[in-house]
Amino acid sequence: MKKKIPSLVKEIKNKQLPQIDFATQKLVSYSQLSMFNECPKKWSLQYKEGHKQFTSSIHTVFGTAFHEVLQTYLTTMYEKSGAEADRLNTSEMLKDALREEYIVQYKKNKNKHFLQPEELSEFYDDGIAIIQEFSKHKAKYFSKKGWHLVGVELPLSKHPNTKKSNVLFQGYLDLVMYHEPTNTVKIIDIKTSKSGWSKREKSDEQKQFQLILYKKYFSEIYDFPIENIEIEFLIVKRKLYESEDYVIRRIQLYQPASGKVKLNKVSKSIDEFVEKAFDNNGYKDVDHQPTPNDKCKWCPFNKTHLCSATY
Repeated sequence: MKKKIPSLVKEIKNKQLPQIDFATQKLVSYSQLSMFNECPKKWSLQYKEGHKQFTSSIHTVFGTAFHEVLQTYLTTMYEKSGAEADRLNTSEMLKDALREEYIVQYKKNKNKHFLQPEELSEFYDDGIAIIQEFSKHKAKYFSKKGWHLVGVELPLSKHPNTKKSNVLFQGYLDLVMYHEPTNTVKIIDIKTSKSGWSKREKSDEQKQFQLILYKKYFSEIYDFPIENIEIEFLIVKRKLYESEDYVIRRIQLYQPASGKVKLNKVSKSIDEFVEKAFDNNGYKDVDHQPTPNDKCKWCPFNKTHLCSATY
């Protein structure tokens, strides 16, 4: 017997959001905000000046493929049953998803291979191990008592600055859950990681800002009380390191603080980004300067004629 879908869930699913008009509007995302905060010059070269760089790797291929499989598993679990989800051939699903995503990225790389078969094989085995553990302990992370799956890849679309209607923010939420008894929404972002998040990664405000911004916009777009929205990172580990003291799981949960102080910070951050990068005609005619930092060594523009910043 199917659970009755709450009216709120139906309203969210049927909500019509603004669509980008590429002729008159500029599209921004959290990844753009993060890049601008890291280095305005890098953002300018990548987006404003159009020097697109091929940045795919085994990590991006695996991340996209794994998201697809886990989202399908959870959709089946909530729309049908946990037993039905367990009957899915997740091994074949992951294999197909990895192959299909690699082909997509291969074409973007001008039909040049950028991975070795051994890499795909190793990450495939890691993914299977994660899914197997998740299916055994799914009730620990996802309850069906009062919970409803609102959607996967749920869209957000909003003008981040009311004075600049030519700038539109778009994002997609990995998982959105609704707990009917408490009228609570939980926004979950799936992160793939080699061995989980350390204290340093958990304290990284730029990582936190993603879900805090999504929380803010979800509340405004879907007219839902912000105090009733929880955010959570679901981090899956590819590798485990043995410990004699306790059992190490492949699933790690992290809920960053997202009260008024954090919300104000992220609001200020995106406001400053839009103000510094755009005017009412499009991109601002500004020569954005680099901010040298320890990430420069990984930047595709570093030590080229486009950027000579050093750190």
